[in-house]
Amino acid sequence: MDTRQILEKVKGGSLSIQEAEGMLRRQPFEDLGYAKLDTHRKVRSGFPEVIFCSGKADEHLLQIFGRLLEEEGEVFGTRASKEQYELIKSRYPKVEYDPISRIIKMEKPDKVRKGRIAVCTAGTADIPVAEEAAQTAEYFGNNVDRIYDVGVAGIHRLLAHTEQIQEANCIVAVAGMEGALASVIGGLVDKPVIAVPTSVGYGASMHGISALLTMINSCANGIAVVNIDNGYGAGYLAAQMNRMACHK
Repeated sequence: MDTRQILEKVKGGSLSIQEAEGMLRRQPFEDLGYAKLDTHRKVRSGFPEVIFCSGKADEHLLQIFGRLLEEEGEVFGTRASKEQYELIKSRYPKVEYDPISRIIKMEKPDKVRKGRIAVCTAGTADIPVAEEAAQTAEYFGNNVDRIYDVGVAGIHRLLAHTEQIQEANCIVAVAGMEGALASVIGGLVDKPVIAVPTSVGYGASMHGISALLTMINSCANGIAVVNIDNGYGAGYLAAQMNRMACHK
């Protein structure tokens, strides 16, 4: 629960001043021994902490998932395996899992989404990273248009969606190989473009480094670049940009 929610509950009479004071006096993190949950992250940044599931011990993951769910009423995890999903499902049957993006989540059903973000991919092999970006942005309260398989090898596919892309408050461009998609989109729009290089491609693509270098060296203006395969980082940044556009 963030500060505004606490104050609204006090105003509405469902929470006493003493109870609110106790909540506000709590440490800005919860020490679980093996982890320190950043329970005040939503107060500081507007978005709560999420779980990077890969590599976590089963019991640690279960406890972190449960505590964040209790704290926020929803929880979001990235890079989760099918085995981790089955583990969490055994305790939380309503949990959802997407095997493409490897996202695991329990989400509030009445969430309101605002604005518009476009998530584009060069090819279908880039969709797992794009879905991580899209679902991250949706979880944080944004509307997302998915425009997949519009790479420069058939640029007419991209141009067919020009109007839709231009209407978005920001664009996420996900591409492997040589990573040219971000540059082309950057030349078509007056909004920020978040470029996401992926590790898709043959040997000289060097597991995404070629796409990363192309995006960093783009001559198109207004392009920001996140790390290779970092769909979550792109979705988070897009959510921040869209939030600013909606608050104008």
